[in-house]
Amino acid sequence: MTTTSTTTISAEEARFEKRFDLRVWSKLLRYAMGHKWKLAGLAFFGFTTALSDIGFPWVTGALIDEVAQKGGDADIWSYAWTYFGLVCSLSISILAFIMLAGSVRTSVAHDIRRDGFENLQRLSFAYFDKHPVGWLMSRMTSDCERLSNIMAWGTLDLVWGSTLLIGISVVMLTMNWSLALIVLSVMPVLAVVSAFFQTRILGSARAVRKNNSRITAAYNEGIMGMRTTKVFGREAENLQDFQKLTDEMFQASVRNQVQSALFFPIVLSLGSMATGLALAAGGMDVLAGGLSIGVLITFIQYTRRFFDPIEDMSHWFAELQMAQASAERIFGLIETVPEIRDSEEVIARHALDSGRTNGSDISNDERIVVLPADRTAVREIRFDAVDFAYSEGPPVLKQFDLHVVQGESIALVGATGGGKSTIVNLLCRFYEPTAGRILMDGQDYRTLPLHWLQSQLGIVLQTPHLFSGTIADNIRYGNLDATQEDIEAAARLVGAHGFIHEFKGGYQTEVGEGGNQLSTGQKQLLSFARAIIGDPQILVMDEATSSIDTETEARIQQGVEKVLQGRTSFVIAHRLSTIRRADRILVIDGGRIVEQGDHKSLLALGGRYFELYSQQRLRETVGP
Repeated sequence: MTTTSTTTISAEEARFEKRFDLRVWSKLLRYAMGHKWKLAGLAFFGFTTALSDIGFPWVTGALIDEVAQKGGDADIWSYAWTYFGLVCSLSISILAFIMLAGSVRTSVAHDIRRDGFENLQRLSFAYFDKHPVGWLMSRMTSDCERLSNIMAWGTLDLVWGSTLLIGISVVMLTMNWSLALIVLSVMPVLAVVSAFFQTRILGSARAVRKNNSRITAAYNEGIMGMRTTKVFGREAENLQDFQKLTDEMFQASVRNQVQSALFFPIVLSLGSMATGLALAAGGMDVLAGGLSIGVLITFIQYTRRFFDPIEDMSHWFAELQMAQASAERIFGLIETVPEIRDSEEVIARHALDSGRTNGSDISNDERIVVLPADRTAVREIRFDAVDFAYSEGPPVLKQFDLHVVQGESIALVGATGGGKSTIVNLLCRFYEPTAGRILMDGQDYRTLPLHWLQSQLGIVLQTPHLFSGTIADNIRYGNLDATQEDIEAAARLVGAHGFIHEFKGGYQTEVGEGGNQLSTGQKQLLSFARAIIGDPQILVMDEATSSIDTETEARIQQGVEKVLQGRTSFVIAHRLSTIRRADRILVIDGGRIVEQGDHKSLLALGGRYFELYSQQRLRETVGP
């Protein structure tokens, strides 16, 4: 994990240092209330389970007293049938609440993961620059699983335990209030113990969840960078770094388990103490003739059952502490506001354009507004005194100016780190200028709907990414309404139809995870087809041909020339031979344009471009 990511995560985790926070649980309750009938059923069967549990000691005590009084004339069968009814009630209730709890748990987890993934797609690139993939995955997997479990089973334990505690207290006070008070006398001590352990268990639980996120992130990076690790022989150093994380996780987990292990025996000891006090006081009353043996047995059973829910709820309470740590992280992700988004003014204005009177009257899906036909094609793009820096890094662009008209082909060349990729990232609004403006047809592009802007773009990156699925699915990703004919036409245009046809499955061939069943060149051809199938008005190619052979590149260039006709294009090229036909070539250095013109005029100038082109031609001629 990088130092920047570690610092960002540590700073974010530091926000989660509060005591038990009801606001977090009110948010979770809103998810549960989306399935309120299942939740109501869960509560109902938890209630009937508790009532059945309360009935067993009463039946036992009453039967003992009746046998003691009437001997063989006691009506044993009526008690037997009552006991059988309680068994049936308990069995049906347990079956029902297990089914409902499983359904609630699955439904809540589904809704949380849906909202988490939905917001994850809205977040800006800057968010992913700071948060490793593994760290994000742990929130939607282990954290979500713990939270959904506590919501379903915790609700059951809360209803069942509360009903049982209240019911037993009422029955004991009704039967013998003095003996009941002896049993209940341990409750203040139990409250003090619970308060003492609350903060400590919650703090160690947060440490466990934080370290689990860091381990997941490090594990993911280790897998993704396995080839690099082996090339540089960094296995031992990586293991040492990972060992530090696991040691911290071990210490935090042991501390949490020790605290829980101390808490539960204390609860058990208090329960045993209450049972002993009830037995001693009740036994003396029986000897004195003030209490029947049946009532004493009932009291002893109730005392034992009274502390059963307390033991379960104390375990639930410890889980609650850990679940709050998970909830804080999950809602931290779900509620993160994207740095780049449509402003309320943009939403409201385009809501009015679409005939709505109030921007708040429309749903999130309806906020994706398509502009009128006279503005679907961008006629000019202008960078006006644009400054930009990544996070807290040094400036990448400084007072950058550029004017591009519709249909113009712009090539960006220059040394690595000069700002070429930053220019196209800002154009695509993956990031926004820290100063200055980017204008489209005279309007600041921040006043235009983000979805509309990015729907105008076709992007081909240096490292192509394909999704698991078929070749056809990956090409169609650029236009979900595309027909099979559209897919094949796009593939033919970029020269991909030939190799696709050679596969046994043709366009239905599975590409594998990340496209691992295809060569790099084949993946790049498919990414070109995906980019153009949506008929973009602006085409961006960021080192798109640097990782493919010259023969494949030549085929792509033939198709690209047709695609670029009438479209605005921005091409970042490593091989300068591929941009000779660009309308304008910009040499970028230090975030500024140091030279610009077409290929011939820049060569004739004999400046920076001439040097770059000559050096590259020399390397191609002489070889490495």
